[in-house]
Amino acid sequence: MGTFTPKLDDKGRLILPAKFRERLEDGVVVTRGQEKCLVVWPDDVFAAEAARVMAQPREMRGTRDVTRSFFAGADQVVPDKQGRIAIQPLLRAYAGLEKDVAVIGVGDRIEIWDQAKWLAYDEETAEKFSDLDAAPQP
Repeated sequence: MGTFTPKLDDKGRLILPAKFRERLEDGVVVTRGQEKCLVVWPDDVFAAEAARVMAQPREMRGTRDVTRSFFAGADQVVPDKQGRIAIQPLLRAYAGLEKDVAVIGVGDRIEIWDQAKWLAYDEETAEKFSDLDAAPQP
């Protein structure tokens, strides 16, 4: 969990926040996420998510669409000794990443956003969040 604001270097590499490095040091899968962000999955979590996607009936067009998008936009990466991951140009273009990014912890994964897009999204959803009733309903 948390929000961090590292920068991409000129080679498209991102230094993962120190808080996440130990969990991600053995490898990650970077995929396209929803709302034009990138999702960084620990290898084991990606494997479980991939199994869930693959278990869906392939006869359904929507399932095929999701499966193609999920796997075609995925890249397996091992962070270097400085905790950096290289983000492929196609993935950077998808998410509109240039220099300033926001890295947010989202439970079992992290997301990488263009910082301006994240700030706009966060502001837009803050009001919706305050309207949520977190108490369980009978």
